[in-house]
Amino acid sequence: MKIAVVHDWFNDIGGAEKVVREILVCYPDADVFSLIDFYDEPKREKYLLGKRAKTSFIQCIPFSKKFYRFLFPLFPLAIERLDLSAYDLIISSSSSVAKGIQKEETQLHICYCHSPVRYAWDLRQDYLSVMKNPVSKTIFNYFLNRLQKWDLKSNSRVDFFVANSMNVKNRIEKNYNREATVIYPPVDVSSFEITTKKENYYFTVSRLVAYKKTEQIVKAFSKFPHIKLIVAGDGPNRKKMNKIASPNVQILGYIPTDDLRKKIKNAKAFIANANEDFGITVVEAQSCGTPIIVPYMGGYKETVNECVGQFFEKQTVKDIENAIELFETQKKVYHEADFIKNTTRFDKSRFRNEFTSFVDRTYKAFYNK
Repeated sequence: MKIAVVHDWFNDIGGAEKVVREILVCYPDADVFSLIDFYDEPKREKYLLGKRAKTSFIQCIPFSKKFYRFLFPLFPLAIERLDLSAYDLIISSSSSVAKGIQKEETQLHICYCHSPVRYAWDLRQDYLSVMKNPVSKTIFNYFLNRLQKWDLKSNSRVDFFVANSMNVKNRIEKNYNREATVIYPPVDVSSFEITTKKENYYFTVSRLVAYKKTEQIVKAFSKFPHIKLIVAGDGPNRKKMNKIASPNVQILGYIPTDDLRKKIKNAKAFIANANEDFGITVVEAQSCGTPIIVPYMGGYKETVNECVGQFFEKQTVKDIENAIELFETQKKVYHEADFIKNTTRFDKSRFRNEFTSFVDRTYKAFYNK
């Protein structure tokens, strides 16, 4: 059985890339395809097991490493030009266009869907809202309409969808009118150690982009000058964050994995404000025994409960302020056993077993029909 694994792009590191790594652990002989692959060797060894992706023409466009997201009108053409005709099984890892690869009827295509294309569907207005020029906004919206139509048409090339959460399963059904099987993504729970000795700061980490809504967290902490917030992550909104941050807010930018884990482990609470499809980082925080403060929406409904953290209702500065105030005054005691019970549901060994079992069953049924 010849296997191809297709991913949108290899440039940053996030939950989707951790899923690709575990898929390659399950299928080490698979070939890898992507729009671009700009990983350095340490990232390549860790997340691609040393493999180099076969890439599209976007890889050769000048400055595509930095500005590839602005080339999204070319994504459908680029992904369709990848030749996967030699493979029996195609596994796509997709939150953008990877699921739109061309295939023959005799090939089986299983898509592990992190999300339908966010900027073409649910979060379109969040992306457009940061654009000040009305002409640019109109042009982008035009191309997003085209991308949405292509996405709706090309999803028929997927034989079976796997969703990373019930949240994404429901959106696949809503946007594509397709069924999906839920298999939660892998979290390296065992690599984290629970500690009850916490330091006096709150912590958050994300890409600093508009739809993550980290800005509202930074603004909320200006009301509490005696409470420290540490923000990790980088992105186009970082300069803006630096301008609005009060003295009790420290914005670190990108930090290495070991430092990131220490920050999460020692924080008195982990706070986030995005409407996440799943939210691997909050599970990692729980694996350290760090309480969670998040909005009651998206994947957080599946990964967080009141035994490991607390919810707030809306993604507003006021709701975040109220959540911080409640956490500070309530001083709730959290128990190690509750963190362990909740996080073991997402361990990477569970993912490997569930995913390979699904692929094996589906492959046999597909080729024996």
